[in-house]
Amino acid sequence: MNRSHLIAVASGLVFVLAAPALAQSLKSADDPMAAVTANGSVRVRYEALDGQFRPGFAPEDDLWSLRSTLFLEWNPGPFRIAGEVYDSRALGSGPGGVLTTGEVNTLEPVQLYLAADLDAPLGDRSKLTLQAGRFTLNLGSRRLVAADDYRNTTNGYTGLRADLRLADRTSATVFYTLPQQRRPGPREDLEDNRFELDREDGSQRLYGGYLSRPLPAGGGLAEVGYIRFRESDRSGRPTRNRDLHSLSARLITEPRAGRFDYEVELIRQTGSIREGLQADAPKLEVEAWFVHADAGYTFQHPWRPRLSVEFDRATGESPGGRYSRFDTLFGMRRADLAPAGIYAALGRTNLETLGIRIEAVPSRRLDVFASGRALWAASATDSFSTTGVGDPTGRSGRFAGYQVEGRARYWIIPDTLRVELNAAVLRRDGLLAGAPNANPYGNTRYVSLALTRSF
Repeated sequence: MNRSHLIAVASGLVFVLAAPALAQSLKSADDPMAAVTANGSVRVRYEALDGQFRPGFAPEDDLWSLRSTLFLEWNPGPFRIAGEVYDSRALGSGPGGVLTTGEVNTLEPVQLYLAADLDAPLGDRSKLTLQAGRFTLNLGSRRLVAADDYRNTTNGYTGLRADLRLADRTSATVFYTLPQQRRPGPREDLEDNRFELDREDGSQRLYGGYLSRPLPAGGGLAEVGYIRFRESDRSGRPTRNRDLHSLSARLITEPRAGRFDYEVELIRQTGSIREGLQADAPKLEVEAWFVHADAGYTFQHPWRPRLSVEFDRATGESPGGRYSRFDTLFGMRRADLAPAGIYAALGRTNLETLGIRIEAVPSRRLDVFASGRALWAASATDSFSTTGVGDPTGRSGRFAGYQVEGRARYWIIPDTLRVELNAAVLRRDGLLAGAPNANPYGNTRYVSLALTRSF
């Protein structure tokens, strides 16, 4: 290891040792600090991948990552002041390996906000929460805006948020934020885990709202949402000037033993985007779509096994003068499609997939799932999903292969120490194997092993 790597490891170890002690001291302090709560986590993870699918990268890749978080909140009521630091570091990425701000974001104050909880603003059992500052967001299905947990770094936003919940469980959320743009950018700075504060400014704006209410039959939810994302050029950072309107509608029921459940979500995306990064590039009209549908059944068994069928389709770019490649914005991918990290083969863009999933909870400490899915590109002339592999002529077809993946999580010490194993195999066929820029490295295999200490 070089000097920068030793400093990174030493800083991480200091955080690991000091954070639990600090949290405990705050929890046990006398008034007024008795209103302080503290929690956090330290996660160490190793990832390995061979049969690289990305054009221009080495055939094999592996990475050690360390993520430490500390959350503090002072809540004397009705106001709360809270902050959270993420320290995300990566070690061992070699030439040709995947390393981005998805893995590195050192000592970042992702959250620092003031909130107010107001009871009964619109009658008994109603509640209004107002929030201002830096915070994370998980909205709706989390397919457009999420605080990613599998990835080594998370998404943060700076702005205003209001949440209203009524007695009949109808809820509404409105927000106006500037997304935090993670730093540093250059690869050499990422390799050194260099510290640089994220920035937010008017060049990126994200705002909108969600409204949901229980279904009449009980046990389900109907939801509609609107999100607008706007970006513009600034010095040293040209963009495609995305101006996207995303309108969503979702129906979902909760899994219950001995019953069928389902989820259906439809998102229409409109607006405009520049054809390229040049300031004088023509502007294109956006018309893109995404649909998710799944249906499952939970068996009456102590393990609560659930078997489900899943379908996802996100449009890709096609000839015709309009831009039709769906943009998932700040959405998560792990819950629906595939692990992120150095794998991240599947995302909600130019993708059509049909799969089957089985999940179970054999004990209070252990949960597992496995899934298999067939893969197609929604458009044969666009690059497949987030792989970068494509055939502009369309001659390689739409079929891309199969993915089989699974996860097992076990609490070694309940609520304190958990181990997590993820694995995936991407059998490349059709477009992923025969496109002009496809790698000749065969099928892709991925595994990750993580140990998380929570406090």
